[in-house]
Amino acid sequence: MADERASSEHTPDGRSFGTSAGWTALGALVPGVGLIKAGHRRAGGVVLGVFVLALLGLAGVALFARSALISAVVDPTLLDTVSVLLVLVALAWVAVIVVTHLALRPRGVAGAQRGLGAVLVAVLAFVVAAPMAVAARYSHDQAAVVGAVFKSGADSDSATRPTVDPNQPDPWAGQPRVNVLLLGGDGDEGREGIRTDTVIVASIDTVTGDTTLFSLPRNTARMPFPAGSELDAIYPNGFYDGYNPANLEYVLFAMYRNVPALHPGAVGETDHEGADVLKLSVGEALGLDIDYYALVNLQGFSKMINALGGITVNINTHVAVGGNTDRGIYPDRYLEPGPNQHLNGGDALWFARGRYGSDDFERMARQRCVIDAVIKQANPQTVLTRYEAIAKASQDIVQTDVPQEMLPAFLELALRVRDGNTRSVLFRNGDQGFFSENPDWPEVRERVQKALEETGEKEDADPAPSGGSTGSPDEPADDPTSSSPGSSASTDPSETASPDASGTPADGSSPDPSAEPTTASESTADECAFDPEAAAASQPGPTKTG
Repeated sequence: MADERASSEHTPDGRSFGTSAGWTALGALVPGVGLIKAGHRRAGGVVLGVFVLALLGLAGVALFARSALISAVVDPTLLDTVSVLLVLVALAWVAVIVVTHLALRPRGVAGAQRGLGAVLVAVLAFVVAAPMAVAARYSHDQAAVVGAVFKSGADSDSATRPTVDPNQPDPWAGQPRVNVLLLGGDGDEGREGIRTDTVIVASIDTVTGDTTLFSLPRNTARMPFPAGSELDAIYPNGFYDGYNPANLEYVLFAMYRNVPALHPGAVGETDHEGADVLKLSVGEALGLDIDYYALVNLQGFSKMINALGGITVNINTHVAVGGNTDRGIYPDRYLEPGPNQHLNGGDALWFARGRYGSDDFERMARQRCVIDAVIKQANPQTVLTRYEAIAKASQDIVQTDVPQEMLPAFLELALRVRDGNTRSVLFRNGDQGFFSENPDWPEVRERVQKALEETGEKEDADPAPSGGSTGSPDEPADDPTSSSPGSSASTDPSETASPDASGTPADGSSPDPSAEPTTASESTADECAFDPEAAAASQPGPTKTG
């Protein structure tokens, strides 16, 4: 009986099918060992040696050459090269699996066992090749994003971008802060030009990563220009028409579009004329040197949020979806108050931009909470699992003057920002003498410097919204940026219930006199925390169906 069992388990050459299958699997995980077991010691040794050296090299880069690794992920040429190499490595690995199985497979094996061996090889090949194929695709996508969004410093002109040597060990050495102008634009196929409804300056401590966000109201008038500049000579009293500071064609959100149209070439040679106008003016207003800018087209913003799987925010009052106070158009519905409300891209856009029943200052506060939620949601797990969608959305919505050569330094800085404290300062009407119709710019600059001095003094960061769950909800039927300006049925959040230059909402309601002003000397990060009392007191307004 024992002899019969041995005869059934072993083929004429004395090899066991089960043993050969096991060594095939081991040879797939550790290339070369299967070939050595099959007697091909030289070939197996070469394959195993290459595999071990590759693992040691990757481990060394990860442990001791983080800067080189960071530089690699933002180098389009290297990324495309890596993409091709990954495909070649995957093919070579699959070939080793096949050759190993054939070398180990017993002679005279039964047909059923031959079929099982083929299935085993196919499964092992998939396990090895699939992750490499995904990595190759991601590498190619990353190269496309970097190439589309970030231009080389040699291939782009800027009138305001600082001259920094990206090849030095620490490009931020000797520069205590980096100031980045964050703009939210409403560019769309139905619009002429771009209006910057969101204007925020992120001032980042290059050592600690502590960041202070400064928000200016979109309707701020008399925006200044640096002394001695051509635009200062044209507008010595700030950007306005000389008669009516409330003229919406001469306030902050119109500068990106109007100043280059009225005075082309006034800032010098540049590929980013509208952005450079704002960098100079906002920098002068706040007393900061603005180094770089990033403009997010809010029409595509919802795509980015959906690519992230939505965001989670705390909602303290009912926020209208749709509606136009000036034209008597009621909202379609309201976002309900509550903690940890998960929003898809369309609802997140309304949460950030909608003003029906609120004012610019409330909207600015919500925008900062959205920024914070996006930072929290863009964790490594989310980015890796949704990378292709995120990469595609990024190419469509972001403009910037950050050169490719500075991307490694910015990625290093981003790691510090994520671990640092973030504070917000909102300039709002009546707050320490600030009035958007005629700001006291020296007072504004003093408040900015005071806030920067205090940033980082608190050891404990303020609570922030938790990350959202995955899932990509459907877009709402009413796209908040679908209408062109001036349309009688516009439901654009940037068009509804816009306050005048004094801060009074366009629907005639008065600002809440009981609201405590936000001062530049205290953090406003808790504005994103859930307020049960405010939520309980909030009541939805009328709706189209109500």
